[in-house]
Amino acid sequence: MAKSLYKTLEVSESATPDEIKKAYRKLARKYHPDVNKEKDAEDKFKEINAAYEVLSDPEKKQQYDQFGDQMFGGQNFHDFARNQGSHVDLDEILRQMFGGGAGFGGASFGGNPFGGGFGGSGFGAPDLDISAQITIPFDVAVLGGKQHISLNNDSFDIKIPEGVEDGQKIRAKGKGKSYQGQRGDLIIKVNVAQSPEYERDGSTLIKSFDIPLKTALFGDKVQIKTIHKELTLKVPANTKQNQKFRVKELGVLNRKTGTKGDLYLKANIVLPKIEDLDEELVQQLQEKLPGA
Repeated sequence: MAKSLYKTLEVSESATPDEIKKAYRKLARKYHPDVNKEKDAEDKFKEINAAYEVLSDPEKKQQYDQFGDQMFGGQNFHDFARNQGSHVDLDEILRQMFGGGAGFGGASFGGNPFGGGFGGSGFGAPDLDISAQITIPFDVAVLGGKQHISLNNDSFDIKIPEGVEDGQKIRAKGKGKSYQGQRGDLIIKVNVAQSPEYERDGSTLIKSFDIPLKTALFGDKVQIKTIHKELTLKVPANTKQNQKFRVKELGVLNRKTGTKGDLYLKANIVLPKIEDLDEELVQQLQEKLPGA
């Protein structure tokens, strides 16, 4: 028994639902009227959508597998669709064929039992995915966490993976549009807010920390709070302005390699105000500090 709907989607009659879905998406992109300006592209696009509407629905598919192209008066689906005139509403045909009305019992398979009357309405079987954008705090991008989203009267949390990058997209399964019992996904573009404390270069973090002039000159231990934890840093004598100290594996997770980058701590020397210093010390500094 001929079953030309499978030919329309370029799959075999034994194709799995996933194979049918992939074939449909590939062909729908190829023949979408906004992309393909060839003369017959729009009609082809309608046929592809109509075929997918049947083959993606278990009940409709079961009926079609039983009756095959008899449902189209013995014609293959391409010829049947093209013979309906210029204003083809295959959606309406399929509703009459597979809907809850008379069903197949009253259908005469010798010809077109559904008559004319095509309204030209749009075709569904669409891409059910939807897109959105969110902005997350810098710390959440580094550490991972949850972000609450409210969208189309739905409210839910999504998981933010550790080490997510600015502009990266994540997928929330089943949060897209619905069509005939199927749900698409929500594709979320993640924008990472800037941090007043940190710079990020891939998996590397850079953070400035203040030290007094005395510590820069003579050295000392300082406590520094980082995104991951608080640590003690030994600052050596004669530390220069913007001198960097590397702390291994306190950067950002590289999701491709599974390893963490490093944190670089950059010294910012805070100079005292002259008026806050002892007068005798100021006089000694003026006399003994090396000049230019």
